[in-house]
Amino acid sequence: MSYNILITSAGQRVSLVRAFQKELKLIDAEAKVYTVDLNPVLAPACHVSDGYRTVKKVTDSNYIQELIAICKEFDIQLLIPTIDTELLVLAKHKHLFLEQGITPIVSSAEFVTICRDKRITNDFFLQNNIDVPRAVTKEKPTFPLYIKPYDGSLSFDTFLIQSASDLRPYHFENEKLMFMEYIDHDSYDEYTVDTYYDKKGDLKSIVPRKRITVRAGEVSKGVTQRNEIITCIKENLPHIEGAVGCLTMQFFFNPKTKRIIGIEINPRFGGGYPLSYLAGANYPKFLIEEYLLGKEIVFFDEWEANLLMLRYDDEVLVSNYNP
Repeated sequence: MSYNILITSAGQRVSLVRAFQKELKLIDAEAKVYTVDLNPVLAPACHVSDGYRTVKKVTDSNYIQELIAICKEFDIQLLIPTIDTELLVLAKHKHLFLEQGITPIVSSAEFVTICRDKRITNDFFLQNNIDVPRAVTKEKPTFPLYIKPYDGSLSFDTFLIQSASDLRPYHFENEKLMFMEYIDHDSYDEYTVDTYYDKKGDLKSIVPRKRITVRAGEVSKGVTQRNEIITCIKENLPHIEGAVGCLTMQFFFNPKTKRIIGIEINPRFGGGYPLSYLAGANYPKFLIEEYLLGKEIVFFDEWEANLLMLRYDDEVLVSNYNP
């Protein structure tokens, strides 16, 4: 039986590819971790993987059939998506992969829809007793306020508005922009929480990591911490219908008042997940054991707290490159 894995939109996720390679080799020395990307020659993670292919944009009508063909070529059993725009497409076509013996680690289309629209995500948090930023009306805004798109990512099209003079017609004309309470970073710490949900949607691990420095929407300096966010998630989100694999949740936390504010959920591996992995929360191993070996995952809480990650740029060299 093949235990090969394919990671999509590999880009710069070198650490994630290497983590899967390390864990996969422990069960099958011959198993491979392959990658695909829109431009794999310029994607560092593709060059550290065991092989790669070019794939069309997720919006292309042939994307799914092309991806299935690549999976069959590489004898793939497990498919790991890594970017938001892939998730709903893969969720809606998950059955086509399953028919070929390929398991995409993607949540249900219903849950992905909740995550992709921050208005619906806010409703989801509130229904599960988790606070969210207070909404601000466009007709009578109060200041300071924060503006972001309901379907955005990587901090694109976000604005901190200190006074009415900072507002522009664009802020009112763009129907995707949400006006909301500004969460003061002097009072609140921002956390990314790497959670793992098994194939039944049951919570199996929670690792909060404080975002110290962020570059291009991705954490460059962070630290794992145990705090009240763990209890909040345990009590309010012990089961999420349709959720599977690594879910990356965003929260603000006030260490003095203990207020916890839910911001968003990304049902995929986040760019900063390597910190949780190195702290001992081995989600690649969980996926391999659960989906390839048929094992049941038990709740894991033995990860290392106060582990600081300081990221830096490194090089992947490719010989004989001919643009």
